[in-house]
Amino acid sequence: MIDIQNLSKNFGNVKAVRNLSLQVARGELFCFLGPNGAGKTTTIKILTGLLKPSTGSVRIGSIDIQSDPVTAKKMIGYVPDMPFLYDRLTTTEFFEFTGDLYGLSRETIAEKLEESFALFGLLESRNVLIKELSHGMRQRLIYSAAFLHDPQVLFIDEPMVGLDPYTIRLVKDLLIGKARSGMTIFLSTHILALAEDIADRIGIIDDGRLIALGTLQELLEKSGSRENLENVFLKLTAK
Repeated sequence: MIDIQNLSKNFGNVKAVRNLSLQVARGELFCFLGPNGAGKTTTIKILTGLLKPSTGSVRIGSIDIQSDPVTAKKMIGYVPDMPFLYDRLTTTEFFEFTGDLYGLSRETIAEKLEESFALFGLLESRNVLIKELSHGMRQRLIYSAAFLHDPQVLFIDEPMVGLDPYTIRLVKDLLIGKARSGMTIFLSTHILALAEDIADRIGIIDDGRLIALGTLQELLEKSGSRENLENVFLKLTAK
C-alpha cells in the first residue's frame, strides 16, 4: 500500500534521509523508530506530500504522490506531532471544514461527527472554540478529523503526545482495530513500549538510513537480544 523507492532528502549539505526503500502492506501497522534527528518526521512529510524528495519516489496504492498529489492525498489521513488548528473555529466547525475538504456530504459529516465525537469524548465540547481546548482535547479533535473520510492509509507522528491514559488506551485499541479492518498505519514514536504492543513490523532509522526492519521477534533474534526492544534500539543506535 505504501511503496518507497530510493528516497533521499537533502537540506543543503544535511542529508536527512538517505536512499530509503521500504514497502508497507495493506492492513499493516508499521512503527518507525529512531533517535531525535534521525529523519522520521522528514520521511513522513515526504510520504504525505508535504515535502518533495531530493531523489526517489513514493506511491500510495498505485498513485505516485508527486505526480498526482490530489488523488493520493484523498487516500490518506495525517496526525502530525504539532498539529495546526484554527483557534477561532468551534470543534464542530473544524470537523465540518475537514469533511468539506474531502468532498463529503453534509449528511455524512453530521453522522460521522456524532459517532466520532462520542468516541473521543467531544460531544460536550461541540460548540467550544478550539482556542479554549486543552492540548489533550485538541489531540482528540485531530484524531476525530483524521478518521473522518475513512482513509486507506494513516500517517501519525508521535501518536500519544499530550494524551491522558484513557485516551492512550482508546487510540491504541482504535489503531489496532483499524489495521485489522484493512487500514494501513505508518506511525513514528519515541515510546518503544508502544511499538512492542501494537506493531506488526518495526523499522529503525538512524542518520537518515534504515538500519533495521522486521517483526519484534525478528529484531530481537537478529540483534542477539532476548530481552526487549529498548535493548535492541540502544544497541543499534549507540554512537
